Amino acid sequence: MRGFLTSLRVRRRVHPSVFSDELVLDTVFANVAESFSMNMELAFLIPVSVVLGALVLLVVVTVGKKWGQSMQTEEQSKERSEKKANGTVGRTAASKKQTKQQRLRKERPQQHAFSHQLLAASLKAHSGNISSLDFSSNGKYLASCSEDRTIRIWSTKDFMEKEHRCIRANVELDHAVFVRFSPDSRAFITWLANGETIRIFKMSKKEDGSITYIASPEEFSQRHKASVINIGIADTGKFIMTASNDTTILIWNLKGEVMASINTNQMTNAYATISPCGRFVASCGFTPDVKVWEVCFGKGGDFKEVTRAFDLKGHSAGVHYFAFSNDSRRMASISKDNTWKLWDTDVEYKKQQDPYLLMTGNYTVVEPCHIALSPDARVVAISCGNDMALYNTEDGKLEEEFHNVHSEDISDLRFDINSRFVVTTGDRVIRVFHNTPGYRAAIRDMEKMLKKASNSCMRQRLQQQIKEAKSALNKVCNSRQ
Repeated sequence: MRGFLTSLRVRRRVHPSVFSDELVLDTVFANVAESFSMNMELAFLIPVSVVLGALVLLVVVTVGKKWGQSMQTEEQSKERSEKKANGTVGRTAASKKQTKQQRLRKERPQQHAFSHQLLAASLKAHSGNISSLDFSSNGKYLASCSEDRTIRIWSTKDFMEKEHRCIRANVELDHAVFVRFSPDSRAFITWLANGETIRIFKMSKKEDGSITYIASPEEFSQRHKASVINIGIADTGKFIMTASNDTTILIWNLKGEVMASINTNQMTNAYATISPCGRFVASCGFTPDVKVWEVCFGKGGDFKEVTRAFDLKGHSAGVHYFAFSNDSRRMASISKDNTWKLWDTDVEYKKQQDPYLLMTGNYTVVEPCHIALSPDARVVAISCGNDMALYNTEDGKLEEEFHNVHSEDISDLRFDINSRFVVTTGDRVIRVFHNTPGYRAAIRDMEKMLKKASNSCMRQRLQQQIKEAKSALNKVCNSRQ
């Protein structure tokens, strides 16, 4: 560049005409110098830019690589954490499930252990708590209904056997709270817990000759406004009764039509039932008496009316429960006043004659409580909570006590029609007990009759009966020792 400028100066001196204008020359020199300077700067900046670009690229690549490794490491760490967490959650869930299963196994009610020398049998087939029992009028069957949506029909002749056979009837989409046999024992009625109505089951034979019970497609209408506390079907087969815990009792015909409605005027109903003879309907509740009505029919079998028959008056507090003897000539009741009473109801009530009080016994009442009168009216059974006691009706003496019979409160208490057994339920099991007070009472009565016997045939028959009764009693007592 210096050589080029020197050459220009020389030419200026040699050819002044050409370079006459010094200003022009200076301008040219300035432009050339500026161009040279710019070229020099560009020549310097290009390598520097390349170097800087390489450095920046290197930094970017290095940082990106490290960032990618960091992200990959983070993802791997996160994946490992998730796997670990999932494994922990899985193990935790499995542990919780196992713990829950163990807890359920622990909380599942164990079979209640109970033994007594008078225990004849324990009927075990239901998987849910049993709410109601009923013996058929011919004495061959015992019906039980449960929360497990089944009804079991047991053969009473198997009570003393090791195997206890039963027929199962399913209650579709519901479960029965009460069950009652029809008079001919070929059908039974139930009260549905959710449907709040009556469903009828009829006996049917299968092709192999076995017996089953089929539910009728027709159901009664819903008429009660409060919870139903009992149902019944008259032994005459003329009507069905349902009672709720307000003050209402309904009388139905077998087609499901309401023939009469009874207002008990007791503030609340505690219990209601039909008498075994099929003539009466009775109820108890808040008031200290038992009210009895007669359901009247004409000679042609047509329903006429429901009329008041008589009352059992004598308790000083509300009555919890009552029961009839098989011929409806005796009644027993138990009250909040801690007494139970035996009544003679074989009276001319149409002539305003009141029942006679035969006996008053003391009992510490704990709710819920039930009372049952043996068909021959010789024994009273009382249950309170999960305990039961048997009294004779001759002098009111306590003869047998049974404690913790069931794991829960006794829900039903019944005698069989021959007064041989008393049965209870409250959990998933039915307990069948020998009615030894009934045996002893029968022996006492026959011995009294023997003293009054006027002819040899009667004496011989009574002596034979006494001998058989004592043998049966001894067999029961000795077999359970």
